[in-house]
Amino acid sequence: MESVEVRGTIRLGQFLQVAGLVDSGSHAHALIAAGEVLVDGAVETRRGRQLHGGEIIEVGGTQVSVDAAG
Repeated sequence: MESVEVRGTIRLGQFLQVAGLVDSGSHAHALIAAGEVLVDGAVETRRGRQLHGGEIIEVGGTQVSVDAAG
């Protein structure tokens, strides 16, 4: 599983872009609204969900962990 380091907190929609799971913010919005994004195994429909580190994000079977910097 790949991991992406973040400094502080990051919103779910932004994280999907930084992690390379989506090409654009509108693509992230569409996937989240469709219930295709999992955070720690549960469907997440809030694009603004704050990620702090330690979460596992899954999109289309691809998992990426959120690692807190520092």
